[in-house]
Amino acid sequence: MKPRTMMAAVALLAVALATTACGSEQDGQGKHDKATSKQVTMDEEQATKRAEEIIHQAVDGMSPKPTLKRRGPVPVGPCVADDHGSDDRLQLSLSYDLTGVPGSVAKKLVRQARDAWVKQGYKFQDSDEDWSKPFPSVDMRTEPDDFWMDAVTGVVDRAKGEGLASIGVTSPCFAPAGGPASKADSTALHSAPAADDPGVRRALDHSSRIYDALRVRHASPGEGNGVRTVEDADGTWLHHDWSTDPLTAEEAADAIGRAQAYLENANWTVRHVATDASVPALFALHEEDQTVAQLVPSTEGPLRVAVTTPATHATVTDI
Repeated sequence: MKPRTMMAAVALLAVALATTACGSEQDGQGKHDKATSKQVTMDEEQATKRAEEIIHQAVDGMSPKPTLKRRGPVPVGPCVADDHGSDDRLQLSLSYDLTGVPGSVAKKLVRQARDAWVKQGYKFQDSDEDWSKPFPSVDMRTEPDDFWMDAVTGVVDRAKGEGLASIGVTSPCFAPAGGPASKADSTALHSAPAADDPGVRRALDHSSRIYDALRVRHASPGEGNGVRTVEDADGTWLHHDWSTDPLTAEEAADAIGRAQAYLENANWTVRHVATDASVPALFALHEEDQTVAQLVPSTEGPLRVAVTTPATHATVTDI
């Protein structure tokens, strides 16, 4: 999950952070209510299998045939829900770099992925890409299970028009099957991290700096706020989430713009993802310590902020 320096432009693409607040409504036909979105009946194994299916729908008919370099699945962390704070649901993200083909065909592969997904009846998040651009990207979603995916080109050599194509899929929110205590080999939530874990301070420091950059008021702390742990087969992660006071669309856009400026200056890799709110969400990867930040506007007004970082020490016993 650590791309070379020259591939920094596609670092976030490879990690496939194309996720959004759970329970969002879809535009146009096929709208479903938030209550339905929160009742996703799948587990981690089923979510991974479905993500693989969506990726292969895009790549199996490609020409020239790329070599798939898998990245993930990786935990996105607890979902940033449509109400204040997070709940116990989880998400995972899976992506592939499309390698072994000339960089000049990256754009062609992305368009082929788009065409394959359109044939499956999947929907664009916003609108189709401007294909006159040298390095296009496509953001789509499945119906009715609401997986989010993208096919993107990162710049390898702008002068030669060469790029690297990557395809990523992020699952909707789902509850750990059988509850946290029964998911020894899957992803599970814990009540609190180990008190001496330096990752706690790292998560809080990142959150604090993002709060300072946003320059908007913090909502009153509620249930679910604070640092929690997430475990999966690959390791243990610390997750801190909070919300701002309700913002207008203009205020949210200004705040996210300030946060983006800070994150980019601090060497985070940043991208935007469309949501049902009028302002796109912002997702960022801090490559040095593998921290992921999510800033997700909601249709109700508050801006949801979540920071997920690797833990250093073992966590406390489940409560």
